[in-house]
Amino acid sequence: MGAPEIPFHHNPKDPGTVQRERQPRSSISRRALLVRLALVCFVVSVYYACCDLELSVKQVASDVPQNLKPDHHHHGHGHHDKKHRPLCGKRAEDAFLSVPNEESALNASRYYATKPHLAGSPQDLAVAKDLLAVIQSAFDIEPPPAVPLFQAGSPASQSATRGIPLMDRPHAWIDEYYPVMNTPLDRSLQVLGDDGEVLFDADVEEEADDTDPEAGRYRTAVPVFHGLSKEGDVTGKLVYANYASKEDFDDLVEKGVNMTGSIIIARYGGLFRGLKVKGAQEHGAVGCIIFTDPKDDGAVTVENGYKAYPDGPARNPSSIQRGSVQFLSMYPGDPTTPGAPAYENSTRTEGTNIPSIPSLPISWTNAEKLLSSLGEGGEWEGKSVRLVNKVDTKVTPIWNNMAVIPGHIKNEFVVIGNHRDAWVMGGTDATSGTVSMHEVVKGFGALLKQGWKPLRTIVIALWDAEEYGLIGSTEYVEDFESFLGEHVVAYLNLDSSVSGPQLGMSASPSLAHFMQEAAMDLPHPTDKDRSLWDARADKGTYEGKIDAEVEAMFDAQAASAENIGIGVLGSGSDYTAFVQRMGVTSGDMGMKGTSRSPAYHYHSIFDSQRWQEMYADPGFHRHVAVAKLLGLQTLRLASDVILPFNTTHYSFLMEKFVDEVEEIAIANSASLDVAFLRSSVRSLQAASLSLDYAKFKAESDLKELVKKWKKKRSALRKLRRKAWKKYCKVMGKIDKRCAHDKKFTHSDSEVLKDMQVLEDLPPLPPPPTLRVGGKTIKPRIGRAPAAMREKKLKEREEAMVFARITQQVYGAKLDVHAEGFPLQEFLKVMKEIKAVNAKLVGFERGFIAPEGLKDREWYQHLLVSPGRWTGYGATTFPGLKEALTIEKDIDLAEYELARLKKAVDAVADLIRVSE
Repeated sequence: MGAPEIPFHHNPKDPGTVQRERQPRSSISRRALLVRLALVCFVVSVYYACCDLELSVKQVASDVPQNLKPDHHHHGHGHHDKKHRPLCGKRAEDAFLSVPNEESALNASRYYATKPHLAGSPQDLAVAKDLLAVIQSAFDIEPPPAVPLFQAGSPASQSATRGIPLMDRPHAWIDEYYPVMNTPLDRSLQVLGDDGEVLFDADVEEEADDTDPEAGRYRTAVPVFHGLSKEGDVTGKLVYANYASKEDFDDLVEKGVNMTGSIIIARYGGLFRGLKVKGAQEHGAVGCIIFTDPKDDGAVTVENGYKAYPDGPARNPSSIQRGSVQFLSMYPGDPTTPGAPAYENSTRTEGTNIPSIPSLPISWTNAEKLLSSLGEGGEWEGKSVRLVNKVDTKVTPIWNNMAVIPGHIKNEFVVIGNHRDAWVMGGTDATSGTVSMHEVVKGFGALLKQGWKPLRTIVIALWDAEEYGLIGSTEYVEDFESFLGEHVVAYLNLDSSVSGPQLGMSASPSLAHFMQEAAMDLPHPTDKDRSLWDARADKGTYEGKIDAEVEAMFDAQAASAENIGIGVLGSGSDYTAFVQRMGVTSGDMGMKGTSRSPAYHYHSIFDSQRWQEMYADPGFHRHVAVAKLLGLQTLRLASDVILPFNTTHYSFLMEKFVDEVEEIAIANSASLDVAFLRSSVRSLQAASLSLDYAKFKAESDLKELVKKWKKKRSALRKLRRKAWKKYCKVMGKIDKRCAHDKKFTHSDSEVLKDMQVLEDLPPLPPPPTLRVGGKTIKPRIGRAPAAMREKKLKEREEAMVFARITQQVYGAKLDVHAEGFPLQEFLKVMKEIKAVNAKLVGFERGFIAPEGLKDREWYQHLLVSPGRWTGYGATTFPGLKEALTIEKDIDLAEYELARLKKAVDAVADLIRVSE
């Protein structure tokens, strides 16, 4: 209904006008005022009468939990101009990438990499508290009166993690777990004569001076030993076993070498050190010694004319590699609580993933003396060797740093992690990763201060006791396995972010292209004309003679990586529990050494700040590059409407795995028909292609809907401007906002709604009345049934979250309360997107078998696991391949083939999208 006609201009020729002008002035003013007041009353009454629906929507919105409402305050995270678009998309990426810098990274490294922080030590706890303070400062978290350090299993610890979906603001805390670990007491290595006389007494510690200040100062701060090694005092003849791989032991057996009662001496490389000890004990040895051979450093050796560190880039001959000798391929984590979290009062078992014979790491200086007495067959001539390893084994507390940045979608987590502990200072392992994570935290903090909020929740973890066997991350996953399985969509890992010039990445194959694209979008750390992705080809600038076998080992990852150059995840770092136990799509990244870069003193006192600044990363450009890479990937995983998982790439890669099985079967003369498995894999490929189309359609539908709404909203704005002008013609002398030539502003929207109602709505029917007891009353309309109200509330909550999604990604502001908003259409698209993302997450989850792999049930992924005799490297189709190559059992192979086929078929059914 239109507004009453009111004369705006006096026409002197109009007799009615002349007549009114003759009336007294006070009467004219009173009548005009009454007319205007009547109009105002009419406008207000019509607006409130006609907007019951909108008011009910507002009432529903008022019942929505505060954490789902638009943020009008930023809780100390900055006060960005509300008129500006939210910080998201490319703008958020650019803002983040401007934060990590070399000076900050260098200062952080000089702080954390210049003091020992062995897992479970007081220094380790001090660093955990330091990093907690860094996170609290960066994220504007008010530190509580007491340090938020929660004992694992306590209500506080449980509610901290399980309450993540309820958080509105960033949080940070420390979880304390209680695994069994050990520290060294007494160690010795001696060569004995026939009469027991000591002919050679090795110095079991490293030698250093003040040339490298921290190496000299902390030479014996963490004595040289093997983590989780067996205590013992044993004597035996020495047998050289090369890398102590399965093949090496098979060769010794074939040569007739008797290893019973011997002490095996082997060099590092090729497989996880714990499996070298395992191989030794399974062949009857009573002890194991492991050394680093400078030949394995490639070109940068003293033999090739390079000076030894600290005077040059070659290996210091006294350097010794500490490390865990846990049997990593059996299960990681606390040896005494497999599959369960290590609480202080946990029921414990005898660990079955730790050695039953003592072991000791030694330097090349000592190894060279021992090896010089070996005969041509690799056996010791004459004398015996005594190995003593005394350790203090006990339940030891460790501390995981945890932090949360809540997102709009609160029940989907992107987790990023780096381990904080080190064998000594850990300039590379893993302080370089901690430094890169430090820069990521600073970058996210800067975004928070500008009003940024991610689409998905981001969880940041600084794991402890990784060096002893991935303990911190494994215990956390075992503690919250079902909860994390419901919420974690992806995990990104940093370990050593910089040990050399070459970019290396491994991932679930469905994440490979995503990681590649992020690296291609970043600049090379030292060459402005290339991208970070190009650093995959960087091999270093040092030249010299390189052993062919060693060169092949350095190139092993590139050779085994699938066709885009990103390897498959095995084990050896904190992604293990996420991908191998839960089936979480995961990735790992860092810059590594090559056969032509300075020798990296792994787990040695020479893995120091000085070595980092002189050789690994002069200028700290690589630390910053890795921080940007991790941060950029995290932003994109946390912000993409459709998760960037390429299941089609993974499913086509699986056919190559089938080809490998077929070749192995032929090589082992096994009669195994893989045709049915190949058929299932091809069915999975077709299902994945249908999912690709659904991904495209869901995002296209969203874009089209946003486009239509923006167009409609533009038309509504024009209509409101027009209504405002009409309103001011009527109310200009009363409403001061109409004074002069004031333009329409956002604050006038309520008035515009009034005018639009007047223009657009038909006349209202008279309100219904009833006569009760001689009185006229208006009946009250009862509230809708509870189920209807809950449905509307849920739809409105979902729509509000969805509006934020669209605003984050497309920069389109959606007001779900606005008249004409196509709520049901948006909810339909939202349902499509949720369904697609559930299928993408479910792809990797679908290959988890709760019964696990044979003889190592902790590992549950049927497509990929660490090799039983490699530990680090990945074995694809592990159950099937190992049935053929290790067990040599055709019946077991048939069982594994059927189990794998069943899983592939189930995943195909899960992800398939019907037309």
